[in-house]
Amino acid sequence: MMRGMIRRLAAALALIAAPAAAEVASPPPATVVVAFDRETIRPLIVEGLADKATGRAVEANDPVRIASISKLIMALTALRLVDEGKVDLDRDVSEYLGWKLRSPNFPDVPVTLAQLMSHRAGLSGSADYIIPLGESLEAKFADPASWREAVRPGGSDAHAFLYSNLGAPLVATVLEAASGERFDRLAERLVFAPLGVKACFNWVGCEPDMAERAVTLYRHTGEVAKDGAGEMPPFCTIPVAEGQACDLESYVPGTNASIFSPQGGVRIGMVDLAKIGQAFDARRGFFSDRARQGFERGWDTSFHPEQEFFCIYGLHLQIIDPPQALWDIAGQTRPATCKDELFADGVARVGQSGEAYGLQSGLWFDLGTGRGFVYFTTQVSPPEGGEDTDGFTAREKALMARALELAGK
Repeated sequence: MMRGMIRRLAAALALIAAPAAAEVASPPPATVVVAFDRETIRPLIVEGLADKATGRAVEANDPVRIASISKLIMALTALRLVDEGKVDLDRDVSEYLGWKLRSPNFPDVPVTLAQLMSHRAGLSGSADYIIPLGESLEAKFADPASWREAVRPGGSDAHAFLYSNLGAPLVATVLEAASGERFDRLAERLVFAPLGVKACFNWVGCEPDMAERAVTLYRHTGEVAKDGAGEMPPFCTIPVAEGQACDLESYVPGTNASIFSPQGGVRIGMVDLAKIGQAFDARRGFFSDRARQGFERGWDTSFHPEQEFFCIYGLHLQIIDPPQALWDIAGQTRPATCKDELFADGVARVGQSGEAYGLQSGLWFDLGTGRGFVYFTTQVSPPEGGEDTDGFTAREKALMARALELAGK
């Protein structure tokens, strides 16, 4: 009898202990951090599962949806078209689109690429920015709900800046109209191929082996948020209006590039994303002086003392951890409300952040030395006030602290 009681007690204790053991054994969220400088690329952190359903571990260059870093790639595409003489950042985009784009509140004020890429075009920050295949981009921007009532496009007052995903479909469509090429193919020709990068928008044009290595995005609660098995090729991977066939063969460039999700739809691995960071090194010759001046001009009205996160932002490039000296150049005082500290090592870095579908990502580098980091981490709780108000999360800060230590800096 005593032996039976002992066996039953041992079994009960095993059952009680089992959940704790399983919790300890649970893999961390998929996370990759890659360091780069002007000459080298080095993975620092590679951990977690790319796909929980199959148990596949993430690898350093597995493609992932990088969210708003996609806008930086769109900006690079635009500046390469500036190099080709096909677009002018200060020209009225209506001249490219073939229809008149105006804020209904300022019908005589033209809208330019520079304004759109600096989030100073007066666009709404809350309007839906996904225009499916088969719907009209022109109709979308004829709707007063797409615009802010009292904000003049290109204005220089404190409230002219508002981060808006709605500008990206316009920029991408203008680039198509100016070049006659589909936006995804433009990015491939002007950015990805020259840099030896394997990447795509919304899986369009990506080879099957990339889709097989995709990182599934999970929400903090554990359910699939993006790029699960039912969302990958051969299933339709672009937004399509009801009753519209998922067919790009008849798509006319310059009509609605929103279907490629230029605001956040790039799929790319972190090793390849590091190559894009390296492209900013002037010695690589990726940009002409003319195009580089376009980026530099983007800083003219990029200091936003009223913002909590996008305190210095222009042409889809942000400066984080800036010293007071940078604010002094602009004749302003760094606001106490600004929450753009990520590395806290005294080095100002340039780049772009991303946050969507439980993922947070970043591409940040020091323009002076060329040293930088790219990263993503998944299953992150959404910021309570949105990406533009709460700054970087504790998860990101801890991740970059690890990266700095591993990089020996």
